[in-house]
Amino acid sequence: MRRVDLRKSKVLFEDLAQVIKEAKVGEVLVILFEIGDFSAVEKSFSFVKENGCELLNSLKFNQVDWTIVIKKESV
Repeated sequence: MRRVDLRKSKVLFEDLAQVIKEAKVGEVLVILFEIGDFSAVEKSFSFVKENGCELLNSLKFNQVDWTIVIKKESV
């Protein structure tokens, strides 16, 4: 399991794609990012599925941060 802090990312989904690409199959990632508006949260659900991962959990961490837990399933 690896924790990845993307709260300061200016290009969240590009950075998330890179993190997923570098992860090993079967690896669990805990991703922390700022939500700003809720659209990034909604987009993250479909984004991880499209990039060969299973969404294991999603929760609001505090007032501005969101956490998703994903498992890489394919290359």
